[in-house]
Amino acid sequence: MRKTYTIQLDDLDLGQMLDGLDTRAESWERTADYLRTERMPENASFLIEECSDAEEADSIAAHYRSIIATIRKQQEEQS
Repeated sequence: MRKTYTIQLDDLDLGQMLDGLDTRAESWERTADYLRTERMPENASFLIEECSDAEEADSIAAHYRSIIATIRKQQEEQS
């Protein structure tokens, strides 16, 4: 069974955490794009994440986006 945690952060730390999650989601999204097209985006430098295919990368990116959405919703509820 999954356990739910309550974590308290100040607004600066919360922003840093959201930025980090957004960076990870973008990396997985770019990996999925690369795996589909086999082309690197212009003016973009990133590491291709290790996964089996574009669908897996999409799934991982979607999970990061879901985490971000959950956190932002809770943030808005507390503002």
